[in-house]
Amino acid sequence: CAWSIERPPGDTAGCTFCHTSSEERCSTCHQRHQFDPKVARKSEQCKTCHWGKDHRDWEAYDIGLHGTVYQMNKWDPQQFDWDKKLADADYVGPTCQYCHTRGGHHNVQRFGTVYTSMGMSMADRGAPIWKEKRDRWASVCDDCHSPRFAKENLQALDEACKDAGLKYRETFKVAED
Repeated sequence: CAWSIERPPGDTAGCTFCHTSSEERCSTCHQRHQFDPKVARKSEQCKTCHWGKDHRDWEAYDIGLHGTVYQMNKWDPQQFDWDKKLADADYVGPTCQYCHTRGGHHNVQRFGTVYTSMGMSMADRGAPIWKEKRDRWASVCDDCHSPRFAKENLQALDEACKDAGLKYRETFKVAED
């Protein structure tokens, strides 16, 4: 994978545990012995893989506004009705699934912000090839926020990725020297 080529082996050692299977498994999100859709609608299911050194997604979500709203209200059935299909959900705040599997769609990367085919830190996130992906991503935010809000935050994310990529390369140059 492009994302692993640009990283040192120590950074990707844990990746092979999950990312070497030749197929996506339903039990990744739905649990093997209790195939219950309402379990798969909860953000904690994503935490199984997306936390820690190589995937800080859970930590970012959990300490952010969306995660805080989720943690405070997830037990209240009026705020989060887990029996409703995801396509019909009207949660008080977004879960991972609400945004990344919008409408019950199972392709998580369809509404993702990672540009895996070029390597995350090397991608020109503003390139025309990404316009459709960027517009689709921003349309998810438009469910609750203004279009300007989504575009400004996407731009801020782009700048943060550029800065992080530069710092990442600088760090390895220092270590190499």
